[in-house]
Amino acid sequence: MNGKLHIGGEWIESSSGKTYEAISPATGEKLGTLTLGTRDDVTKAAAAARAAQPAFAKMTVFDRAKLCRKIADVVTNRREELARVLCLEQGKPLHAEAYGEVDATALFFRMAAEDVVRLNGEVLPSEDGRKRIFSMRVPRGVYGVITPWNFPLAIPVEYIGVGIATGNTHVWVPALTTSLCAIKLMECLIEAEVPPGVVNLVTGLGHEVGDEVAGHANIDALGFTGSPGVGFSVSKRAAGKPQLLELGGNAPVVVFADADIERAAQIAGRGAFWNAGQICDSTERILVERSAYDQFVAALVKVTEEFKVGVATETGVTLGAMHNQGGLDRVQKHVQDAVAQGAKVLAGGKPIAGLPTGLYYPATVIADVKPEMLLNREETFGPIAPVMPFDTEDEALTIANGSPTGLLAGLFTRDLGRAFRFGEQMQAGIVNINEGSAYWQPHTPFGGASGKASGVGRLGGKYTLLEMTQLKTLVVDVG
Repeated sequence: MNGKLHIGGEWIESSSGKTYEAISPATGEKLGTLTLGTRDDVTKAAAAARAAQPAFAKMTVFDRAKLCRKIADVVTNRREELARVLCLEQGKPLHAEAYGEVDATALFFRMAAEDVVRLNGEVLPSEDGRKRIFSMRVPRGVYGVITPWNFPLAIPVEYIGVGIATGNTHVWVPALTTSLCAIKLMECLIEAEVPPGVVNLVTGLGHEVGDEVAGHANIDALGFTGSPGVGFSVSKRAAGKPQLLELGGNAPVVVFADADIERAAQIAGRGAFWNAGQICDSTERILVERSAYDQFVAALVKVTEEFKVGVATETGVTLGAMHNQGGLDRVQKHVQDAVAQGAKVLAGGKPIAGLPTGLYYPATVIADVKPEMLLNREETFGPIAPVMPFDTEDEALTIANGSPTGLLAGLFTRDLGRAFRFGEQMQAGIVNINEGSAYWQPHTPFGGASGKASGVGRLGGKYTLLEMTQLKTLVVDVG
């Protein structure tokens, strides 16, 4: 498969002529050749988006909602093709995860269609009897969208689906290593007859095309999902523009002794190992009250036995390849740091040999983790479940809140008072009680706590619509 840029309704070559070879982390096979876009290509895309925006904004909201439903139907009809490309290019298991992400992609378009027709304005009271004051939600204009590789179909649609529904146009820069997925999604938009210039796709190196999108004068607002480090750089480049930033997490799950320990272990383990742990709300740190610690750890080790590692395309596989060597190196660094400081590997702990690539890593449990270890201090972003004991609420809260990020958290207890008391003090945008960190319903607000490095704004349902539109007020003198 050969990929080009899509700008102004046409597939075009990059102005540089440079290309990138897409290699599957799951099988090691060459998947295709991608075009490396340039800053000049971003300028062309932004111009095309600017030219298309006025007419697109004039479409009725019901027509744009209809368009979103049509896109969803195309995605559903191409489910098999999209899931296989996703599995091969990203590395996640075909049956256990890739089909589900395609289904979520279609759902997000349908949700945008449903939510946008209920996006209301207001009639405000006026102190002057001659005046009528109306406020309404209108598009921001040209939206820059920069998206990651871990959910290369679903995450872009969190922005682009809502952007289409609300009348924005887009310059989209996907992660280079999952750009074939982006091209396939772009094909769905074209098949659904999204007008030319409404979504422009520029593949390439993030430090070039992503940087240019963030700072370009023809980009009115920015949506970004990715790491805090890159997010801060992008945010500086986009200074002065409205920004919707969903950055990293280092999610704690706190388990008190009065909880259902077996259930807590099941949920925390699945949250740690799903998508090979490569999720911003993945269970990254598990804090267990000391009196229940041994029981919890034993139950968690059993959870690892439920995860079958294997070639991601095969039936029955529930843990696929990690996406890249850098991620695997970070996992190994964190594990080695923990072991050197006295932690114990109870399951997994090293890459699996004999598979098509060296990127397969098993579900891993590490006990006796201490707060000073990298497994607690940094986001590991791999299939690791680090467990540490605590003795008091204050100790658990200090450790849980000690991370610079604060996206999601989980809390298990049967004590209702403690659930509210402790949950309200956890520094995270979402605290799930008697549920893990990796739980989110897509119509609810998703984002980081203030003062933490997990982003700005909220994704999810109507909250994304509010972020991707702006208030406009009309004051009418009725005479």
